[in-house]
Amino acid sequence: MSLQVYDILQLEIMRDAKVVAGENLIKEKEVQWVSAMEMPVESFVRKNEFVLTTAIGCGHNLKEFEKFVQDVIDSEASALAVALGRYICYIPTEVIEKANNNKLILIEIPWELRFSEIIEEVMLEINDVNYKESRRSEKVQQELLNLILKETELTCIANYLYQHVGYPVIITDQIGTIQAQSKEIPNFLDNWREYAVKGIIPARKPVSPSSHDPMIQKIQTIEIEDYCILQLPVIQVSGNTQDFLFVILPSDIALDKFLTQYTVNVLEHAVTTIALWFSRKNAVEEEKSILHDSFIKEIISGEFKSWDLANSRAEIVGYNLKLPYICIVGSPENLKKLFKQRKLDEASYQLWSESMIHYIKEEIYYAAQSLKKEVMITYQEEKFLVFLEVSLENKKESVTNFLDLVDRRLRSLLPNVVISWGIGNYNEDVLGFKESYQNANIALNISRNKKGIGNRVMYENTRIDRLLLNLFQNQEMKEIITSTVEPLVEYNKQRNLDLIGTISTYTHYQGNVSKTAKALFLHRQSLLYRLRKIEEVTGLSLVDPDDLFLLDLSIKTWKMGFNS
Repeated sequence: MSLQVYDILQLEIMRDAKVVAGENLIKEKEVQWVSAMEMPVESFVRKNEFVLTTAIGCGHNLKEFEKFVQDVIDSEASALAVALGRYICYIPTEVIEKANNNKLILIEIPWELRFSEIIEEVMLEINDVNYKESRRSEKVQQELLNLILKETELTCIANYLYQHVGYPVIITDQIGTIQAQSKEIPNFLDNWREYAVKGIIPARKPVSPSSHDPMIQKIQTIEIEDYCILQLPVIQVSGNTQDFLFVILPSDIALDKFLTQYTVNVLEHAVTTIALWFSRKNAVEEEKSILHDSFIKEIISGEFKSWDLANSRAEIVGYNLKLPYICIVGSPENLKKLFKQRKLDEASYQLWSESMIHYIKEEIYYAAQSLKKEVMITYQEEKFLVFLEVSLENKKESVTNFLDLVDRRLRSLLPNVVISWGIGNYNEDVLGFKESYQNANIALNISRNKKGIGNRVMYENTRIDRLLLNLFQNQEMKEIITSTVEPLVEYNKQRNLDLIGTISTYTHYQGNVSKTAKALFLHRQSLLYRLRKIEEVTGLSLVDPDDLFLLDLSIKTWKMGFNS
């Protein structure tokens, strides 16, 4: 509901007014303000203002009057009413054409009409419209609060907003994960998560004020496909933006037409209501999350000495410890690198990384659901701790299928994220959770050191690697290994020649020079030069089986020990 120029022309005081330009717009142009204005206009006229003038400053000068009308056009006023008689006897054709071309309604009014009386009449109409709008928005506010008091689902609130703003709405958390949506959501919703992962949604650019209304100043627009998405921040009690409200508009809808005072009021009440809804939900979720994380931390620390105690605590957080579980530890390896590639503001890394962790946890959970397996998940010390339900008959297959599915889902959603996995073993007693976690951590470290990042290793397949690690704990062995490998490391630092990689490849191919050269993309003579250099630097002979064994053992143990 709004006041149009047409409504003002229907007033008794305006019965002798004559529209000379923009007559086809009188039922479209909204009037929010009224004023009497003479030259200069500058910034004194607002958008959607009904302007009265005698053109006293123009002094019968056509050019000056044209400039005055242009200034009113530039201010986006709804209409200009000119009192004819003393300073302007008629409105020139050039000015009428200018008004028509720029969609300004131009009105002639008699000199005898008092501007104060016109302003009084128009203000009564504006105030009446504002009062009715205020009553409508108050009713919406009350109905939204009633939905909160009834503990209504967020989807019901979204549908209520859809009915009152006329377009679909989406409510998300601070990283863009959809929490609720209204009816009639367009098809691009299928790609919403992808837009959120890419940082398109929600928009993080600073808002530049384009209106005097503080609510409109908070709105950001996002152009996606054939839609213009309005983004409004949901401010929590703490003063931080924690959630977002999105209104999905077709791209051909003019924002100033959509953002009527009533719509702005509804959106303002909506974000307040959503903030209240999330405050209540977040308090419950935060407490639940703390309990879950605390329980997993306690169980991997071995704090439960009996099944009864562990089971009673597990039931509180909704876990079933009577099922067989294996611990899987995952480490995201390149989040900081990906963040830098996106060239985002450094200050936003914390929020961005939290969103990445959230999406990965979500994919882990969905993968377990797809396989109909119970799962316990937390993220601690920059690692994912996952306890996966397994089948005792084929534990390895259960874990492999699960991680394969997780990797497939992540490749689709987060194709550049690299995660290393360490897989523990199954133990029956209550302390088995602690052992499985410790073993998964060992497997993860071995996976990184031996294969590099982005691989997975099962603890049961690391016997030789664990043996090497134990060797490295012996002080005498440590000294022998260090004295053997250190010269190669120093040479690499000084000459940038990877002799360790060369000898590792050489032993891998059992001393076959041709295969080694091919694998390293070297000429045969270049490889022979490197092998001689290794003998020279280490003082060991590569044709002596004992020396070669010592060198190979030292390098493997050094990789496992020093890189741990």
